Amino acid sequence: MTTSTTSESSAATPLIDLQALVVAVRRRRRLWYAMALLGLLAGGALAVLMPPRPTAVTKVLVAHAEDQPNDTGTLIRTDVQLLQTTRIADKALQSLKSPVKPEDFMRDYKGAGLTNNLLQITVTGDSDAQAVARAKALADAFVADHVQRMQETAQAEAKALLDQRDRMRDELAQVNKEIGDRSPDSNPKAAASIESLFARRAELNSRISDFDQRAADARTGTPQVIAGTQIVDAPRAVRHSLPKAAVTDAAIGLVLGLVLGLALAAVGTVVADRPVLRRDIAANLGASVIAELPRRSGRLWQRRRTRVTRERLTATLVRTTRDSAEPVSLLELGCAHSTSLIALDLARAMAAEGPVTVVDGLPGPQLAGRRPKPGDPTVVSGERAATASPEGRRIGVGSVAPGTAWTDLQYLGTQTVLVVRAGHGSAAWLHTVARQLADQSIPVIGVVLIDPDPRDRTDGTLWDGLHTALRGRAERPARQNGTSQPRTERQPMWAARVPGNDQEAR
Repeated sequence: MTTSTTSESSAATPLIDLQALVVAVRRRRRLWYAMALLGLLAGGALAVLMPPRPTAVTKVLVAHAEDQPNDTGTLIRTDVQLLQTTRIADKALQSLKSPVKPEDFMRDYKGAGLTNNLLQITVTGDSDAQAVARAKALADAFVADHVQRMQETAQAEAKALLDQRDRMRDELAQVNKEIGDRSPDSNPKAAASIESLFARRAELNSRISDFDQRAADARTGTPQVIAGTQIVDAPRAVRHSLPKAAVTDAAIGLVLGLVLGLALAAVGTVVADRPVLRRDIAANLGASVIAELPRRSGRLWQRRRTRVTRERLTATLVRTTRDSAEPVSLLELGCAHSTSLIALDLARAMAAEGPVTVVDGLPGPQLAGRRPKPGDPTVVSGERAATASPEGRRIGVGSVAPGTAWTDLQYLGTQTVLVVRAGHGSAAWLHTVARQLADQSIPVIGVVLIDPDPRDRTDGTLWDGLHTALRGRAERPARQNGTSQPRTERQPMWAARVPGNDQEAR
């Protein structure tokens, strides 16, 4: 049935496991906590070390001859762009008698259209007085320039209308001259011609009057524009509150740091591909998780729970190793200290049944450098394991971290319990560990998970797995038990199975 459902399970496998991603990001909370704290401190420090420059603001009411009720703000946007020109900046600097270049001065102010006719000008300076003076000079320069442009436009329009009127008058004079040169005649054709000249004269008189009225209207509209364009809010300095700015910048930095930290944690989780959930670790190692243990003792009210968990773990390992006459090893991945403590607890529990020797194969001084306590088991290094007494049980402690001498693991124990810290090893390395142990014919009794996620509700038991590793034999060869007689033993029911691919592992 497993083979028949392989294609279905592979088709249903998501590209990214959101549950594992959320758990992995939550476990890396120190990273995004640190990034959020860094953003908070950086925002507060930025507000204190780099306060805003002194700023002044003023508002100008701008009247346009082309104002329409349905205007979408095109005219005021044009005024904002005209404000950001060297012409306005140069006039303001001339009134201030400042040697600053117009191009440099344009960086110190900006305009914004609040409504279709209201322009706000914001100016910065070296001091509040300078900022206010700059704002007043800039507003006056803009008003003067706007009024001048409106006057020039009105004068040009009036001149064009008057020029057209003068041409109409010249034509009217020509028509009057033609009418005066005609003599009274009863000829019907001559009468009709005179009639057309009179009609033309009446039309020219009407058009001349129209041009006069339009020119007067053009000149009359300019005073309204001039009177309507004025400073309605006198320049004033903007007061900055340092505590408020610090709180605002700190809050912004906190949010940005938190978002950046979450993004980095998510990207790092996807790239690193370090399994955290029980089901993923069990699937990658091909062995069931038989126990879990927190990495630290935790708070005061959590220590009793941790102690009970350690006692249960020791009892589980004692039951597992008691049924086998072959030596058992504990191989760690990312948790050497916890593994050494588990090994000592197991040795102390088994010491009541006979002498126990702990073979230290760890790369660090977790066992060799400790101070022995009364009643502790004998601890020998890996080099002296051959000289140890063959009587009693042996518990090997080693490592499967990168750089491990795989061929030496069989001297620590012919079967092993893997002690793995969640989120430490990548999926590829977990596959490597399982395959290397299978090559050495070292079955994995089970996995002890260190520092599991407290909210993990996944199942870490392989119910449909084989009882041997992928490359292991169905029946292990006979082992020597300190004598010349070979001995056969039934394969443990919790032996490891290595998945052949990711789909089979899931």
